[in-house]
Amino acid sequence: MTTSLPVSLRDIILASERISSRVRKTPIIRSDALSERVGTAVYLKLEHQQITGSFKLRGATNAVLSLKAEEKARGVVAASTGNHGRALAYAAKAAGSRATICMSRLVPENKVAEIRRLGANVRIIGRSQDDAQLEVDRLVQDDGLVAVPPFDDARVIAGQGSLGLEVFKDCPEAATVLVPLSGGGLASGVAAALKAINPDVRIIGLTMERGAAMKASLEAGRPVEVQEEESFADSLGGGIGLDNQLTFSMCRDLLDDVVLLSEPEIAAGMRHAYSMEREVIEGAGAVGVAALLARKIEITGPVVAILSGRNVDMEQHRSVINGATAPIRKDVA
Repeated sequence: MTTSLPVSLRDIILASERISSRVRKTPIIRSDALSERVGTAVYLKLEHQQITGSFKLRGATNAVLSLKAEEKARGVVAASTGNHGRALAYAAKAAGSRATICMSRLVPENKVAEIRRLGANVRIIGRSQDDAQLEVDRLVQDDGLVAVPPFDDARVIAGQGSLGLEVFKDCPEAATVLVPLSGGGLASGVAAALKAINPDVRIIGLTMERGAAMKASLEAGRPVEVQEEESFADSLGGGIGLDNQLTFSMCRDLLDDVVLLSEPEIAAGMRHAYSMEREVIEGAGAVGVAALLARKIEITGPVVAILSGRNVDMEQHRSVINGATAPIRKDVA
């Protein structure tokens, strides 16, 4: 099944080798609390301990290191809900390039501030990822910047797939892997890596009920637009692009299921991670834990949940720990 994929296991192995000196190999730990709760071994992939606080550094680094010298000199640009922008800013700076990051007003200020701190040029455009992408397209055409998409790019997908190789190396017995799902770069890469090695492993994509673009697209049989809404899992917001070239088909062909989570369920996942696992993670990183707590996953053996990021607004996190079940609203006027 995986032989005809646009991103192969070989691509992922080469990406893993290319980025190995610039990203962190993150640990997998057993969660005794979750294992007892669901009745089988549950392991947590602590990808939120990545250098920039999320898995996005893998794909961004592979993409930047794959550029020609003259492309790096022109500078790179991307639309982002925060974590890709932070990763691209870091990767570009490390490679001697300059990043411009376009974001909507829904992106939390803590993520915007960190991207600026890393030296990137930040542009806040509109109220959706699609609005931000229009500015990216303009900068590519008018200013000659080089686009590094957050997910629908073979180099980015291959970089994210390096995480799947680590999951297999550290937990080869995993029967199910729970992957946060937005545009599909992480899910596509992890699934391509793991399914090429073990076709029987189940890959479950997890996302929020509010504005789940990939879920809506898979149900429609084609990429569709959805309205973006505020969510604890803000990093999972945004569309997949009506002209999606890679991740839609890869998620369609590789994912065994896509599970939606409510805001109270995501909040419960964040609280469990903090109180029981002693980990501070953002809502998008908590969806695997949330799905297990809500018993939305059919358990068939050892489970790995990917904790994908920690870049949470701490005011938001404190509200969750204190019992909030809906995100603090932002002024997006």
